[in-house]
Amino acid sequence: MKNTYKSHLIVDVLEDSIAKELELEKGDKLLSINGERIQDVFDYRFLLSDEEIEVKVEKANGEVWDFEIEKDYGDDLGLVFETELMDELLKCRNKCKFCFIDQLPPNMRQTVYFKDDDWRMSFLNGNYITLTNISEYDQERMIKYRLSPLNVSIHATDPEVRQTLLHNRFAGKIMEQLGTLVDHGIQINGQIVLCPGLNDGKVLDQTIQDLSTFIPDILSLTVVPVGVSKFRENLPYLESFNEESAREVVEVIEKWQKYYLEKMGTRFVFAADEFYITGKMPKPSYDEYEGFPVLDNGVGMLTKFEYELEEALKEATDNGEAFECSIATGCITEVFMKNCVAKLEEKFPHIKIHVYPIINEYFGEYVTVTGLLTGQDIVKTLKSKQNLGKVLLIAENMLKCGEEVFLDDYTVDQLKSELGVPVLVMPNEGQEWLDKILHAKGEIK
Repeated sequence: MKNTYKSHLIVDVLEDSIAKELELEKGDKLLSINGERIQDVFDYRFLLSDEEIEVKVEKANGEVWDFEIEKDYGDDLGLVFETELMDELLKCRNKCKFCFIDQLPPNMRQTVYFKDDDWRMSFLNGNYITLTNISEYDQERMIKYRLSPLNVSIHATDPEVRQTLLHNRFAGKIMEQLGTLVDHGIQINGQIVLCPGLNDGKVLDQTIQDLSTFIPDILSLTVVPVGVSKFRENLPYLESFNEESAREVVEVIEKWQKYYLEKMGTRFVFAADEFYITGKMPKPSYDEYEGFPVLDNGVGMLTKFEYELEEALKEATDNGEAFECSIATGCITEVFMKNCVAKLEEKFPHIKIHVYPIINEYFGEYVTVTGLLTGQDIVKTLKSKQNLGKVLLIAENMLKCGEEVFLDDYTVDQLKSELGVPVLVMPNEGQEWLDKILHAKGEIK
Protein backbone atom coordinates (compact mmCIF):
# COMPACT_ATOMS: atom_id res chain seq x y z
CA MET A 1 0.00 0.00 0.00
CA LYS A 2 1.36 3.39 -0.97
CA ASN A 3 1.51 6.43 1.25
CA THR A 4 -1.90 7.99 0.54
CA TYR A 5 -2.02 10.90 2.96
CA LYS A 6 -4.94 13.23 2.39
CA SER A 7 -7.16 15.72 4.14
CA HIS A 8 -9.89 14.31 6.36
CA LEU A 9 -13.43 15.66 6.33
CA ILE A 10 -14.86 16.49 9.74
CA VAL A 11 -18.47 15.29 9.94
CA ASP A 12 -19.15 16.34 13.54
CA VAL A 13 -17.59 18.16 16.48
CA LEU A 14 -18.34 16.93 19.99
CA GLU A 15 -19.80 19.31 22.54
CA ASP A 16 -17.52 20.57 25.33
CA SER A 17 -14.44 19.50 23.37
CA ILE A 18 -11.20 21.23 22.43
CA ALA A 19 -12.32 21.38 18.81
CA LYS A 20 -15.57 23.08 19.83
CA GLU A 21 -13.65 25.74 21.74
CA LEU A 22 -11.50 26.32 18.65
CA GLU A 23 -14.70 26.90 16.62
CA LEU A 24 -14.07 23.96 14.31
CA GLU A 25 -17.19 22.84 12.47
CA LYS A 26 -18.74 20.11 10.41
CA GLY A 27 -17.39 20.46 6.85
CA ASP A 28 -13.90 21.55 7.89
CA LYS A 29 -10.93 19.36 6.91
CA LEU A 30 -8.03 18.22 9.04
CA LEU A 31 -4.79 18.69 7.07
CA SER A 32 -1.98 17.80 9.44
CA ILE A 33 -0.79 17.44 13.04
CA ASN A 34 2.72 18.61 13.98
CA GLY A 35 3.37 19.21 10.29
CA GLU A 36 2.75 15.58 9.38
CA ARG A 37 0.04 14.42 7.04
CA ILE A 38 -2.32 11.71 8.29
CA GLN A 39 -3.15 8.49 6.50
CA ASP A 40 -5.46 6.83 9.00
CA VAL A 41 -6.66 6.69 12.59
CA PHE A 42 -3.36 5.24 13.83
CA ASP A 43 -1.37 8.20 12.58
CA TYR A 44 -4.04 10.48 14.05
CA ARG A 45 -3.99 8.88 17.51
CA PHE A 46 -0.19 8.69 17.58
CA LEU A 47 0.28 12.36 16.69
CA LEU A 48 -2.55 13.41 18.98
CA SER A 49 -1.03 11.85 22.08
CA ASP A 50 1.48 14.66 22.83
CA GLU A 51 0.68 17.44 25.30
CA GLU A 52 1.67 20.17 22.84
CA ILE A 53 0.57 19.82 19.23
CA GLU A 54 0.23 21.95 16.11
CA VAL A 55 -2.92 21.40 14.08
CA LYS A 56 -3.63 22.65 10.56
CA VAL A 57 -7.27 22.78 9.41
CA GLU A 58 -8.87 23.90 6.16
CA LYS A 59 -12.19 25.63 6.81
CA ALA A 60 -15.20 25.05 4.61
CA ASN A 61 -14.63 28.44 2.95
CA GLY A 62 -11.08 27.49 1.96
CA GLU A 63 -9.23 29.38 4.71
CA VAL A 64 -6.41 27.50 6.43
CA TRP A 65 -6.21 27.85 10.22
CA ASP A 66 -3.18 26.92 12.30
CA PHE A 67 -3.49 26.09 16.00
CA GLU A 68 -0.94 25.55 18.75
CA ILE A 69 -2.69 23.46 21.39
CA GLU A 70 -1.67 22.59 24.94
CA LYS A 71 -3.63 19.75 26.47
CA ASP A 72 -3.32 16.79 28.81
CA TYR A 73 -1.48 13.75 27.50
CA GLY A 74 -3.80 11.58 25.38
CA ASP A 75 -6.70 14.05 25.38
CA ASP A 76 -8.88 13.88 22.27
CA LEU A 77 -9.76 16.90 20.16
CA GLY A 78 -13.39 15.89 19.81
CA LEU A 79 -13.44 15.48 16.03
CA VAL A 80 -15.61 12.90 14.27
CA PHE A 81 -14.60 11.71 10.78
CA GLU A 82 -16.43 9.91 7.98
CA THR A 83 -15.19 6.46 8.99
CA GLU A 84 -13.64 4.86 12.04
CA LEU A 85 -10.51 4.03 10.05
CA MET A 86 -10.15 7.48 8.40
CA ASP A 87 -9.09 5.66 5.24
CA GLU A 88 -10.34 3.23 2.60
CA LEU A 89 -10.39 -0.43 3.59
CA LEU A 90 -7.88 -2.83 2.07
CA LYS A 91 -9.70 -5.37 -0.10
CA CYS A 92 -8.96 -9.07 -0.13
CA ARG A 93 -6.81 -10.17 -3.09
CA ASN A 94 -7.45 -13.89 -2.64
CA LYS A 95 -9.93 -16.20 -4.31
CA CYS A 96 -10.27 -18.67 -1.46
CA LYS A 97 -11.97 -21.94 -2.33
CA PHE A 98 -13.99 -21.72 0.87
CA CYS A 99 -14.88 -18.01 0.89
CA PHE A 100 -18.41 -17.69 2.25
CA ILE A 101 -18.92 -14.30 0.64
CA ASP A 102 -18.63 -15.97 -2.77
CA GLN A 103 -21.48 -18.25 -1.66
CA LEU A 104 -23.93 -15.52 -0.73
CA PRO A 105 -27.24 -15.21 -2.56
CA PRO A 106 -27.82 -12.24 -4.87
CA ASN A 107 -29.68 -9.08 -3.91
CA MET A 108 -28.38 -8.74 -0.36
CA ARG A 109 -27.07 -5.45 1.06
CA GLN A 110 -23.99 -4.40 -0.95
CA THR A 111 -21.91 -4.09 2.21
CA VAL A 112 -22.06 -7.85 2.88
CA TYR A 113 -20.26 -8.58 -0.40
CA PHE A 114 -17.18 -6.52 0.49
CA LYS A 115 -14.16 -8.72 1.22
CA ASP A 116 -12.21 -6.99 3.95
CA ASP A 117 -8.60 -8.05 4.47
CA ASP A 118 -7.34 -4.97 6.31
CA TRP A 119 -4.73 -5.46 9.03
CA ARG A 120 -5.88 -2.29 10.75
CA MET A 121 -9.43 -3.60 11.17
CA SER A 122 -8.00 -6.79 12.60
CA PHE A 123 -6.67 -4.75 15.48
CA LEU A 124 -9.68 -2.44 15.79
CA ASN A 125 -12.53 -4.93 15.39
CA GLY A 126 -11.02 -8.39 15.66
CA ASN A 127 -11.39 -9.24 11.95
CA TYR A 128 -9.30 -12.12 10.63
CA ILE A 129 -6.79 -11.28 7.89
CA THR A 130 -4.59 -13.37 5.59
CA LEU A 131 -1.51 -11.06 5.40
CA THR A 132 -1.41 -11.64 1.63
CA ASN A 133 -1.81 -7.94 0.79
CA ILE A 134 0.72 -6.61 3.30
CA SER A 135 3.40 -4.38 1.74
CA GLU A 136 6.71 -3.52 3.39
CA TYR A 137 5.24 -0.13 4.19
CA ASP A 138 2.22 -1.77 5.87
CA GLN A 139 4.52 -4.01 7.86
CA GLU A 140 6.60 -1.05 9.01
CA ARG A 141 3.48 0.77 10.24
CA MET A 142 2.11 -2.35 11.90
CA ILE A 143 5.34 -2.72 13.84
CA LYS A 144 5.65 1.02 14.53
CA TYR A 145 2.25 1.14 16.20
CA ARG A 146 2.57 -2.28 17.87
CA LEU A 147 -0.89 -3.38 16.72
CA SER A 148 -1.18 -6.41 18.95
CA PRO A 149 -2.80 -8.86 19.01
CA LEU A 150 -3.70 -9.42 15.36
CA ASN A 151 -6.12 -12.11 14.19
CA VAL A 152 -4.68 -14.06 11.27
CA SER A 153 -6.41 -16.56 8.97
CA ILE A 154 -3.69 -19.16 8.52
CA HIS A 155 -5.52 -22.24 7.18
CA ALA A 156 -2.28 -24.14 6.45
CA THR A 157 1.43 -23.60 6.93
CA ASP A 158 2.42 -25.81 3.99
CA PRO A 159 3.20 -23.22 1.28
CA GLU A 160 1.68 -25.14 -1.62
CA VAL A 161 -1.48 -26.04 0.27
CA ARG A 162 -2.00 -22.45 1.41
CA GLN A 163 -1.39 -21.09 -2.10
CA THR A 164 -3.99 -23.54 -3.43
CA LEU A 165 -6.54 -22.78 -0.71
CA LEU A 166 -6.25 -19.02 -1.17
CA HIS A 167 -5.66 -19.22 -4.92
CA ASN A 168 -2.82 -16.75 -4.44
CA ARG A 169 0.80 -17.45 -5.41
CA PHE A 170 1.99 -15.04 -2.70
CA ALA A 171 0.22 -16.91 0.13
CA GLY A 172 2.99 -19.38 0.90
CA LYS A 173 5.14 -17.17 3.13
CA ILE A 174 2.89 -17.27 6.19
CA MET A 175 5.48 -18.74 8.58
CA GLU A 176 8.00 -16.07 7.57
CA GLN A 177 5.41 -13.32 7.99
CA LEU A 178 4.30 -14.54 11.40
CA GLY A 179 7.92 -14.83 12.50
CA THR A 180 8.60 -11.20 11.59
CA LEU A 181 5.57 -9.98 13.51
CA VAL A 182 6.36 -12.07 16.57
CA ASP A 183 10.00 -10.95 16.53
CA HIS A 184 8.76 -7.34 16.79
CA GLY A 185 6.48 -7.98 19.77
CA ILE A 186 3.17 -8.51 17.96
CA GLN A 187 1.06 -11.37 19.28
CA ILE A 188 -1.22 -13.48 17.11
CA ASN A 189 -4.56 -15.28 17.31
CA GLY A 190 -4.64 -17.84 14.53
CA GLN A 191 -7.57 -19.35 12.67
CA ILE A 192 -7.96 -22.35 10.37
CA VAL A 193 -11.02 -22.75 8.17
CA LEU A 194 -10.93 -26.50 7.73
CA CYS A 195 -12.00 -28.09 4.45
CA PRO A 196 -12.35 -31.89 4.20
CA GLY A 197 -9.70 -33.36 1.93
CA LEU A 198 -7.81 -30.07 1.55
CA ASN A 199 -6.24 -28.96 4.82
CA ASP A 200 -7.38 -31.54 7.37
CA GLY A 201 -5.64 -34.80 8.34
CA LYS A 202 -1.85 -34.67 7.95
CA VAL A 203 -1.95 -31.05 6.78
CA LEU A 204 -3.80 -30.00 9.94
CA ASP A 205 -1.37 -32.01 12.03
CA GLN A 206 1.60 -30.23 10.45
CA THR A 207 -0.01 -26.79 10.72
CA ILE A 208 -0.62 -27.15 14.46
CA GLN A 209 2.93 -28.36 15.02
CA ASP A 210 4.46 -25.56 12.93
CA LEU A 211 2.49 -22.77 14.61
CA SER A 212 3.32 -23.98 18.10
CA THR A 213 6.87 -22.71 17.56
CA PHE A 214 5.48 -19.21 18.14
CA ILE A 215 4.03 -20.02 21.58
CA PRO A 216 3.58 -17.93 23.78
CA ASP A 217 3.36 -15.14 21.17
CA ILE A 218 0.71 -17.01 19.22
CA LEU A 219 -2.02 -16.83 21.82
CA SER A 220 -4.45 -19.34 20.36
CA LEU A 221 -5.32 -21.36 17.29
CA THR A 222 -8.98 -21.87 16.35
CA VAL A 223 -10.18 -24.56 13.96
CA VAL A 224 -13.59 -23.92 12.40
CA PRO A 225 -15.45 -25.97 9.76
CA VAL A 226 -15.95 -24.66 6.24
CA GLY A 227 -19.43 -23.30 5.56
CA VAL A 228 -21.05 -24.59 2.38
CA SER A 229 -24.12 -22.78 1.05
CA LYS A 230 -26.30 -23.76 -1.91
CA PHE A 231 -24.89 -20.89 -3.97
CA ARG A 232 -21.72 -22.57 -5.28
CA GLU A 233 -22.35 -22.46 -9.01
CA ASN A 234 -19.00 -22.17 -10.87
CA LEU A 235 -17.10 -22.61 -7.59
CA PRO A 236 -14.85 -25.55 -6.66
CA TYR A 237 -16.57 -28.54 -5.08
CA LEU A 238 -16.44 -28.59 -1.28
CA GLU A 239 -17.71 -31.14 1.18
CA SER A 240 -19.20 -30.44 4.59
CA PHE A 241 -18.05 -32.37 7.64
CA ASN A 242 -19.96 -35.50 8.61
CA GLU A 243 -19.89 -37.47 11.85
CA GLU A 244 -16.80 -39.48 10.91
CA SER A 245 -14.71 -36.61 9.54
CA ALA A 246 -15.69 -34.32 12.44
CA ARG A 247 -14.56 -36.98 14.91
CA GLU A 248 -11.21 -37.24 13.16
CA VAL A 249 -10.70 -33.49 13.51
CA VAL A 250 -11.51 -33.54 17.23
CA GLU A 251 -9.15 -36.48 17.76
CA VAL A 252 -6.27 -34.60 16.10
CA ILE A 253 -6.94 -31.47 18.14
CA GLU A 254 -7.32 -33.31 21.45
CA LYS A 255 -4.02 -35.12 20.80
CA TRP A 256 -2.22 -31.80 20.42
CA GLN A 257 -4.08 -30.23 23.35
CA LYS A 258 -2.81 -32.94 25.65
CA TYR A 259 0.73 -32.59 24.35
CA TYR A 260 0.93 -28.80 24.68
CA LEU A 261 -0.81 -28.70 28.03
CA GLU A 262 1.92 -30.95 29.43
CA LYS A 263 4.79 -29.13 27.68
CA MET A 264 3.67 -25.48 27.79
CA GLY A 265 0.75 -25.19 30.18
CA THR A 266 -1.77 -24.33 27.48
CA ARG A 267 -3.99 -26.41 25.19
CA PHE A 268 -3.20 -23.81 22.50
CA VAL A 269 -5.52 -25.18 19.80
CA PHE A 270 -9.32 -25.28 20.06
CA ALA A 271 -12.07 -26.71 17.87
CA ALA A 272 -15.33 -24.92 17.09
CA ASP A 273 -18.41 -26.29 18.84
CA GLU A 274 -19.79 -27.58 15.51
CA PHE A 275 -17.16 -30.33 15.36
CA TYR A 276 -18.30 -31.82 18.68
CA ILE A 277 -21.98 -31.64 17.75
CA THR A 278 -21.50 -33.05 14.24
CA GLY A 279 -19.18 -35.76 15.56
CA LYS A 280 -21.60 -36.56 18.41
CA MET A 281 -18.80 -36.19 20.93
CA PRO A 282 -18.85 -34.74 24.45
CA LYS A 283 -18.03 -31.04 24.59
CA PRO A 284 -14.97 -29.98 26.60
CA SER A 285 -15.62 -28.84 30.15
CA TYR A 286 -15.80 -25.21 31.24
CA ASP A 287 -12.24 -25.24 32.62
CA GLU A 288 -10.80 -26.89 29.50
CA TYR A 289 -11.50 -23.72 27.49
CA GLU A 290 -8.91 -21.80 29.55
CA GLY A 291 -11.00 -18.66 30.01
CA PHE A 292 -12.60 -18.77 26.53
CA PRO A 293 -9.97 -16.72 24.65
CA VAL A 294 -11.66 -17.23 21.26
CA LEU A 295 -15.33 -17.24 22.25
CA ASP A 296 -16.27 -14.88 19.41
CA ASN A 297 -15.08 -17.50 16.94
CA GLY A 298 -17.68 -20.03 18.06
CA VAL A 299 -15.34 -21.88 20.38
CA GLY A 300 -16.81 -22.90 23.72
CA MET A 301 -19.96 -20.82 23.40
CA LEU A 302 -22.24 -23.78 24.17
CA THR A 303 -20.21 -24.98 27.15
CA LYS A 304 -20.07 -21.47 28.59
CA PHE A 305 -23.80 -20.91 28.09
CA GLU A 306 -24.73 -24.24 29.69
CA TYR A 307 -22.42 -23.69 32.67
CA GLU A 308 -23.77 -20.18 33.29
CA LEU A 309 -27.36 -21.42 33.01
CA GLU A 310 -26.79 -24.27 35.47
CA GLU A 311 -25.15 -21.92 37.97
CA ALA A 312 -27.97 -19.37 37.58
CA LEU A 313 -30.68 -22.02 38.05
CA LYS A 314 -29.26 -22.91 41.48
CA GLU A 315 -30.24 -19.49 42.83
CA ALA A 316 -33.15 -18.52 40.55
CA THR A 317 -36.68 -17.99 41.83
CA ASP A 318 -39.91 -16.75 40.28
CA ASN A 319 -43.56 -16.20 41.16
CA GLY A 320 -44.82 -19.58 39.97
CA GLU A 321 -47.05 -18.15 37.25
CA ALA A 322 -47.66 -20.45 34.27
CA PHE A 323 -45.81 -19.31 31.16
CA GLU A 324 -45.36 -20.72 27.66
CA CYS A 325 -42.99 -19.54 24.94
CA SER A 326 -40.94 -20.75 21.96
CA ILE A 327 -37.33 -20.68 20.78
CA ALA A 328 -36.13 -20.51 17.17
CA THR A 329 -32.71 -22.11 16.76
CA GLY A 330 -30.38 -23.52 14.12
CA CYS A 331 -30.68 -27.22 13.37
CA ILE A 332 -27.22 -27.95 14.73
CA THR A 333 -28.12 -26.65 18.20
CA GLU A 334 -31.59 -28.23 18.46
CA VAL A 335 -30.55 -31.00 20.86
CA PHE A 336 -28.40 -28.65 22.92
CA MET A 337 -31.23 -26.13 23.35
CA LYS A 338 -33.70 -28.89 24.26
CA ASN A 339 -31.32 -30.10 26.96
CA CYS A 340 -30.97 -26.58 28.36
CA VAL A 341 -34.74 -26.08 28.30
CA ALA A 342 -35.26 -29.40 30.10
CA LYS A 343 -33.07 -28.18 32.96
CA LEU A 344 -35.05 -24.96 33.19
CA GLU A 345 -38.40 -26.78 33.09
CA GLU A 346 -37.23 -29.19 35.80
CA LYS A 347 -36.59 -26.25 38.11
CA PHE A 348 -39.73 -24.38 37.01
CA PRO A 349 -42.34 -27.00 35.90
CA HIS A 350 -44.94 -24.25 35.33
CA ILE A 351 -42.80 -22.91 32.44
CA LYS A 352 -43.17 -24.58 29.04
CA ILE A 353 -40.71 -23.80 26.23
CA HIS A 354 -41.02 -25.18 22.70
CA VAL A 355 -37.76 -25.50 20.76
CA TYR A 356 -38.13 -25.21 16.99
CA PRO A 357 -35.17 -25.96 14.68
CA ILE A 358 -35.26 -23.73 11.60
CA ILE A 359 -34.23 -25.22 8.26
CA ASN A 360 -32.04 -22.73 6.43
CA GLU A 361 -33.60 -22.57 2.96
CA TYR A 362 -32.06 -19.15 2.34
CA PHE A 363 -28.44 -20.35 2.35
CA GLY A 364 -29.09 -24.08 2.00
CA GLU A 365 -29.66 -27.05 4.29
CA TYR A 366 -25.94 -27.54 4.98
CA VAL A 367 -25.85 -24.19 6.78
CA THR A 368 -27.17 -25.16 10.21
CA VAL A 369 -25.82 -22.56 12.64
CA THR A 370 -28.18 -20.19 14.44
CA GLY A 371 -26.28 -17.03 13.49
CA LEU A 372 -27.06 -17.45 9.77
CA LEU A 373 -30.82 -17.87 10.12
CA THR A 374 -33.03 -15.41 8.30
CA GLY A 375 -36.37 -13.86 9.11
CA GLN A 376 -38.12 -15.45 6.14
CA ASP A 377 -37.00 -18.96 7.09
CA ILE A 378 -38.20 -18.47 10.67
CA VAL A 379 -41.58 -17.41 9.31
CA LYS A 380 -41.74 -20.42 6.93
CA THR A 381 -41.10 -22.85 9.78
CA LEU A 382 -43.23 -21.25 12.48
CA LYS A 383 -46.18 -19.83 10.51
CA SER A 384 -48.13 -23.06 10.83
CA LYS A 385 -47.26 -23.74 14.47
CA GLN A 386 -50.23 -23.48 16.80
CA ASN A 387 -48.35 -23.29 20.10
CA LEU A 388 -45.77 -20.53 19.98
CA GLY A 389 -46.88 -19.39 23.41
CA LYS A 390 -46.79 -15.81 24.61
CA VAL A 391 -43.47 -14.89 23.01
CA LEU A 392 -40.86 -16.11 20.52
CA LEU A 393 -37.21 -16.05 21.60
CA ILE A 394 -34.46 -15.45 19.03
CA ALA A 395 -30.69 -15.25 19.54
CA GLU A 396 -29.05 -11.84 19.26
CA ASN A 397 -26.41 -13.19 16.86
CA MET A 398 -29.11 -13.65 14.19
CA LEU A 399 -29.25 -9.88 13.85
CA LYS A 400 -27.00 -7.23 12.35
CA CYS A 401 -24.83 -5.71 15.06
CA GLY A 402 -26.69 -2.85 16.73
CA GLU A 403 -29.83 -3.29 14.60
CA GLU A 404 -32.91 -5.50 14.73
CA VAL A 405 -32.39 -6.67 11.14
CA PHE A 406 -31.75 -10.21 9.85
CA LEU A 407 -29.37 -11.09 7.02
CA ASP A 408 -32.25 -11.05 4.53
CA ASP A 409 -33.27 -7.54 5.66
CA TYR A 410 -36.28 -8.87 7.54
CA THR A 411 -36.81 -6.83 10.68
CA VAL A 412 -37.85 -8.05 14.10
CA ASP A 413 -41.04 -5.99 13.74
CA GLN A 414 -41.83 -7.83 10.49
CA LEU A 415 -41.32 -11.14 12.28
CA LYS A 416 -43.73 -10.07 15.02
CA SER A 417 -46.32 -9.04 12.46
CA GLU A 418 -46.03 -12.22 10.36
CA LEU A 419 -46.24 -14.59 13.33
CA GLY A 420 -48.62 -12.55 15.46
CA VAL A 421 -46.56 -12.99 18.58
CA PRO A 422 -44.09 -10.75 20.47
CA VAL A 423 -40.40 -11.43 19.83
CA LEU A 424 -37.63 -11.18 22.42
CA VAL A 425 -33.98 -10.89 21.37
CA MET A 426 -32.01 -13.11 23.73
CA PRO A 427 -28.42 -12.68 24.96
CA ASN A 428 -25.76 -15.39 24.62
CA GLU A 429 -24.96 -15.49 28.34
CA GLY A 430 -26.75 -18.18 30.37
CA GLN A 431 -27.47 -16.00 33.42
CA GLU A 432 -28.90 -13.14 31.35
CA TRP A 433 -30.85 -15.55 29.15
CA LEU A 434 -32.57 -17.09 32.17
CA ASP A 435 -33.27 -13.69 33.73
CA LYS A 436 -34.91 -12.48 30.52
CA ILE A 437 -37.23 -15.49 30.38
CA LEU A 438 -38.24 -15.17 34.03
CA HIS A 439 -38.92 -11.44 33.67
CA ALA A 440 -40.69 -11.81 30.33
CA LYS A 441 -43.65 -13.45 32.06
CA GLY A 442 -44.57 -10.21 33.75
CA GLU A 443 -43.75 -7.91 30.84
CA ILE A 444 -45.59 -9.61 27.98
CA LYS A 445 -49.37 -9.75 28.06
